[in-house]
Formats: sequence, structure tokens, C-alpha cells
Amino acid sequence: MKIGIVGLPNVGKSTLFNSITNAGAECANYPFCTIEPNVGVVPVPDERLDELTKMYHPAKTTHAIIEFVDIAGLVKGASKGEGLGNKFLSHIREVDSIVEVVRCFENPNVVHVDGSINPIRDIETINLELILADIETIDRRLEKAKKNLKADKKYQVEIDLLEKIKQTLENGKPARTIDLKEEEKEMMKDMFLLTAKPILYIANVSEEQLGNVEQDENVQKVIEYAKNENSETIPLCVKIEEELTILDKDEKKEMLKELGLEESGLDKVIKASYDLLGLMSFLTAGEPEVRAWTITKGTKAPVAAGKIHSDIQRGFIKAEVISYDDLIREGSMVAAREKGLVRSEGKDYIMQDGDIVLFKFNV
Repeated sequence: MKIGIVGLPNVGKSTLFNSITNAGAECANYPFCTIEPNVGVVPVPDERLDELTKMYHPAKTTHAIIEFVDIAGLVKGASKGEGLGNKFLSHIREVDSIVEVVRCFENPNVVHVDGSINPIRDIETINLELILADIETIDRRLEKAKKNLKADKKYQVEIDLLEKIKQTLENGKPARTIDLKEEEKEMMKDMFLLTAKPILYIANVSEEQLGNVEQDENVQKVIEYAKNENSETIPLCVKIEEELTILDKDEKKEMLKELGLEESGLDKVIKASYDLLGLMSFLTAGEPEVRAWTITKGTKAPVAAGKIHSDIQRGFIKAEVISYDDLIREGSMVAAREKGLVRSEGKDYIMQDGDIVLFKFNV
């Protein structure tokens, strides 16, 4: 699963990417220093794995992972190929969801591509380019569907949906804001629309703003904008996050304490991005390895088993399941079994986040 980090030039996009991945993407105070997308694979922070590692002392602990792509900055006219528009649009088509960095801080030493700080204008600049690109996609689909309608009346359903989406786009709203039935959502997936991708907004603030985001006008505007499209906003100071990445665990903990924070903004971003894609983790635990496995919410037990090995899915018999909370509370699997907390689940069991599982199979 890929998350694309987007934003106008000089909003803190590449600095955020560097902080998340420690990949060292070039940062510079001018547009387009990121021309090819940088890609970084990062572990999803999961405190449950730390506790299970203490319990089992495994040879190996493996986190779930998520992939971030740092995409070149966008400018007005991208949908028509301005700046690096064609590259931007092709790269953003390849990601599953979007993290949009929005500049909310003032700094005379860091130029803004439009000359002033206005986060809503910046969001709408990017939205407009994506909307224009989607309208082109919809128009091509509509033309094809109308031709096919002459031979097959079933295309009328697609035409109705395409026209509904087009009207929303022409009103300046992204496709993800449309209230659709389940069958319409499935149809829209096949259209690969840019504005249908789920989005998370990052309000990039200064260190001074960080302690007062509830009263910060720019941050609150971004939060309100995101709410209107059922999206989330995470305020963070990208510069501080960059500093945190070079500290060891204890130093990082101390700095977070001084800042009055329970966890880093980056951990919040990575967790929220994982959730944005509708993902969750089930866990396996033992002396060889403690591991988080990524599945989509609503996955049934045999399909989850297939994440470990296709043979386990093929020969699935049952799953022995205990919730993470139950295991930690009882202190050991033996104690949990004595209390009847380890359940035997069959093929129709829908996995829950934090399930600790042992699959039984026969091939």
C-alpha cells in the first residue's frame, strides 16, 4: 500500500518525508527539488509488539510496514502539464491514498510559491488540479459509455453515476465527498479518480504555534475544511519532527515530554495513514518471532491466514484467537487458556484489530 505525500513547493513536504523515512531526500528552498518520487518503507508504530516482545523474548520482532512516496510539488496548471504537472499526476495515480502537507507557518526565509500564507487557497489549488484531471477522465468514460449504450442498456447505470460525479467535480468538490451506494462505490473504484483517494491533511506549524493549535486561525481553517469532506487533520511541526528523528529513544522521550507531547507527530501520521487505507493488524507471537500482519478491515480468518502462507489458507481448519488486551491482562497464554479466553474460530470469523492468532491447517 502506497501513501503519496503531496503539497505545493516549499511547504515542508520533503522534510516530512525525510523525517518519516530517514531516506535523505534532498531538501532545498526552491520548487521542484524533488523531481523523481522518493520512496520509503517504514514500520507502523505498534506498542503491542513491544509488550509481546517483553513477554516472549523472540529472536525477531517484525512490524507491519507502509510505503510513503514523496511526490514533486504541484503548481497551478498541473492538469495541463504546467511545472511538473504530468509527472505529478502520473505519480499520484499510483498511490492508494494522499497525505497533503499544508503550510500554516510564517517564515520570511522560506519563499511561498504564491507569495503569502493561505492554507485554504493552497488546498484548493491542489484540489482544483486534481478535479480538472478527473473531469477529463469522466468525460472520456462518458463518451465511451454513451456509445456502448446503443448496444447495451446496462451502460445507463454507469452513465448516471458518471454524470453525478461530474456534477460534483464541476461544483469544485472532490469525488470522495459524494454519498454513494455500495454498488456505486465499487463502480467508482474502477474509474481510478484522483479525488476519490482518501486524504489526510498535515497542518505544518512553527514550534511557537505547536502549543496553541486550538487557537491558531490557519490550523483551525484546515481542520474545518477537512471535516467538511470527512477527512482528518494532524497539526505538527515538521522541523521538530526532523530533529526528533536523529535522537535516540530516551532523548526522544525526554524532548517529547518537554514539548508536552505523548507521541511524535510522525507516529500519528503513520498510524493515521494506515487507518486511512482501511488497514489493521493481527498478531502472531512466539519465541521465533513476534509479528504484526497487515489485512484490510473485515477480512475473514482464512484470508488472513493466507497472508502468512497460501498453504495455511488452503488447508485452513480453525483459528485459535485471543485478544491482545486479554493476554496482557492475564500475563501468559497458559493463564489465558485456564480462564477460557482462547477462542476457537472457524472460516466465517471476521478478524479484529489486535487479535493474536494461531492458525491450524492441514495440506
